[in-house]
Amino acid sequence: MNLLITGANGQLGSELRRTIGNEVGELKNIEEVFYTDVQELDITDAEAIQAFVREHGIKCTINCAAFTAVDRAEQEPELCRRLNAEAPGYLARAMAEVGGTMLHISTDYVFDGTGHRPYREDDEAKPLGVYGSTKFEGEQVVRQILPESHIILRTAWLYSSFGNNFVKTMLRLGREREELRVVADQVGTPTYAADLAAQIVSIINAPAFYAGTYHFSNQGVCSWYDFTAAIFSLAGINTCKLYPINSEEYPTPARRPHYSVLDKTKITHVYGANINWWRDSLVKCLEELNALGEQQ
Repeated sequence: MNLLITGANGQLGSELRRTIGNEVGELKNIEEVFYTDVQELDITDAEAIQAFVREHGIKCTINCAAFTAVDRAEQEPELCRRLNAEAPGYLARAMAEVGGTMLHISTDYVFDGTGHRPYREDDEAKPLGVYGSTKFEGEQVVRQILPESHIILRTAWLYSSFGNNFVKTMLRLGREREELRVVADQVGTPTYAADLAAQIVSIINAPAFYAGTYHFSNQGVCSWYDFTAAIFSLAGINTCKLYPINSEEYPTPARRPHYSVLDKTKITHVYGANINWWRDSLVKCLEELNALGEQQ
């Protein structure tokens, strides 16, 4: 069975590339992995997808590709919808035609964040903006086309040593500025992309395929302010004064959910997930960035 990974140059795609490797050493029952980004495969082109799947004998797809610029989505809703809603449908149809399976990455932004307990997979989706709405639409399309052959994996607050992300931005700002104000009334859980990649590999290697929707983030709860304070503390940044602010003091084009903690009970029970505490995973990422010289 051959595997297609889309969005392979992004944070999660890069972590999957590193975890799996070019020799497919970490995967069972997979003969070859094809890592693609827009240069190799335009996932908004249904015919191109079908041709790629047929040519390379793809029977399983992991879709990491998405329009993730949450604020820009409000100004570019059509492009966002093509990538987040239409493209997953094209990939799902291609898998349906060959009797394949699909693992599709989604987001905590499908919820409105007005809850007060961790969101479960069957809680009602109420996205606040274009990004969340298009991601939820993509979920629905995948479920409809591959009812017994899909996994939708929602995650949140993703970061890694690859690409641009909150951790890298805070490291840079913490060293550049004397003070920084960070939102303290938006609560969730950071997710180290390397941990998510490891969980995806575990799902692919599982003895059975259990279709459905699952949640995965690291364990624990924090605000963006708490997350930044931990980054500064662990990285030894003590020259930048950190101040908590409310969301109203930092207006953005897209509304953010105030509470987006995800309940991981289902993936723990079904796939035996062993999930790291967010702060422990942050330590690992900072150590890697330090080794790469990116904390300097």
